[in-house]
Amino acid sequence: MASRSIWKGTIQFGLVGFPVEMRPAVRADHVPFRLLNADDLTPVHMERMDESGHPVAWEEIVKGFELEKGRYVVMTDEDFRAAALRSSRAFEICDFVKEGEIDPRYFDTPYYLTPGQGGDKAYAILREALRRTGMVGVGKVMIRQKQHLAALKTVGEALVLETMRFASELVDTRDLKFPRAQLATGRELKIAEELVGAMASGFDPEKYHDEYRENLMRIIRAKGRGKPVAAPAEPEPEDGGVIDLMSRLKASLDAAEGRRGGGGSTAKKSGAARKSAARKSGSAKDAAPRKSAGKSPKSSTSTKPKKAARTSPARRSA
Repeated sequence: MASRSIWKGTIQFGLVGFPVEMRPAVRADHVPFRLLNADDLTPVHMERMDESGHPVAWEEIVKGFELEKGRYVVMTDEDFRAAALRSSRAFEICDFVKEGEIDPRYFDTPYYLTPGQGGDKAYAILREALRRTGMVGVGKVMIRQKQHLAALKTVGEALVLETMRFASELVDTRDLKFPRAQLATGRELKIAEELVGAMASGFDPEKYHDEYRENLMRIIRAKGRGKPVAAPAEPEPEDGGVIDLMSRLKASLDAAEGRRGGGGSTAKKSGAARKSAARKSGSAKDAAPRKSAGKSPKSSTSTKPKKAARTSPARRSA
């Protein structure tokens, strides 16, 4: 069943325009609950009350902006119409930009656009132009008495208008503290990169499920049949000590490669390969005939102790 249209207008790029209808592209998938009176399970209704505790009917409510404490400016529908832009029924593309250049935090809610009467050809031309160039159209649109920044992009055969946030709506990260990149070094980073590679796959949205919602519905259905379900046991809490990051990374890598049939981590495989190569090399050297260097027997059978091999700081820290 097709979703209902929530906005009708035009897409304008350059001197070209065509009619469209906007329809939701996403939907809320939550479990609906009603508030009930615990005594007799009758539904509870929320009543609008003013600060003095008196109920107020919806038709008696107005919108106001507080200029200062206790002083309001009341806004009417006529005021909002006066504030609306003349081009409120159009999405005018101001710029075409590469989608990868837009910070994902700016994107908000997507909507499908379907062509209005007589708009099929222009719709298809703009869609294919965006697809071939890898661009998105950025502009502004008025929806329900609110102006939005928005991006026009392609998803399959559809044009999708995705509302965006203005720059003033993003939280400034300069007020937050993050760890320095210099902390991510050494063997831990190498193992982490291997773990990412072992867990890499194509994105398949069908493999992810809302497990909490599924469990919640299972309990609701069971209680509806008069069969309460016991809650699962709580997991054991962390010991709170210092985390052995390296061992956990290695264990995670082994588990990931085990699921793929890798039979162990790349780090272990490479280490075993190096040891095997070293043993073969040593056996070959032992089997090869020794050439005389023209030295006296005394020098060849010297028992002078050898110096210990110097270990580099990097190897010691590893």
